[in-house]
Amino acid sequence: MEELTGREAVIQRLRDVGLRVTGPRLEVLSVLAAGGHLDVEAITSTARERLGTLTSQAVYEMLRHFQETGLVAKFDRPGLPAVFEISGPRHQHALCVRCGRVENVTAPAPAPPRGSLPGWRTAETELVFKGLCPECAEEAEEAEETEETA
Repeated sequence: MEELTGREAVIQRLRDVGLRVTGPRLEVLSVLAAGGHLDVEAITSTARERLGTLTSQAVYEMLRHFQETGLVAKFDRPGLPAVFEISGPRHQHALCVRCGRVENVTAPAPAPPRGSLPGWRTAETELVFKGLCPECAEEAEEAEETEETA
């Protein structure tokens, strides 16, 4: 998918997938096009600042339509709310197990080893790198150092 930058590009993408251009749809998609992996609460509050009123339920409904049309992808985080991002080239994710931060990783997903899934037709593979983001890793190191000197 082409990169979504600028209001006109967002409008065109909505039209390309057959969705009517409305203020709320335009705003929610613009929030996502600004980058990052956002949960519904973050999307709603950011769009609401610009629109004045917007419910979480309306955002959920828009995100469902955006997913169905391929505009948006969802990433589930175990124990945390899912996050959404603009669909783009295939990529993997890194997930901070401490704060829940998600980052894109450009890496090919491995194919299942030959013969490991007899009878299966694998549609896709997703690889998630789990660990600590730079900020959480730094905090963990500082905490370890404090414990050692105590």
